[in-house]
Amino acid sequence: MAMRKIRKGDQVVVTTGKDKGKRGTVLRMLGDEKLVVENVNIAKKHVRPNPMRGEQGGIVDREMPLHVSNVALYNPTTGKADRVGFKTLDDGRKVRVFKSNGEVVDV
Repeated sequence: MAMRKIRKGDQVVVTTGKDKGKRGTVLRMLGDEKLVVENVNIAKKHVRPNPMRGEQGGIVDREMPLHVSNVALYNPTTGKADRVGFKTLDDGRKVRVFKSNGEVVDV
């Protein structure tokens, strides 16, 4: 598995689309290309009741996947979205760094 620029648990900013500018945490990754961000890209989903599982029917708000190219990592020091690069440290570890100030994205 290749090292990803954006991972589960990261703070990200949406860069395009109807939710542009919104910030949230990556809840899960779907494959290499898509991710789900909390409270972003909400769609109304019509759910059929399932008595076996005790599910109620109705219309629920659900977070839909976004393409990874439409989000950028949030940089707490600048307070803005930032691009990500990789750097190998002296001890051999490969870490993610912010492009704007070269700071390591602390994991």
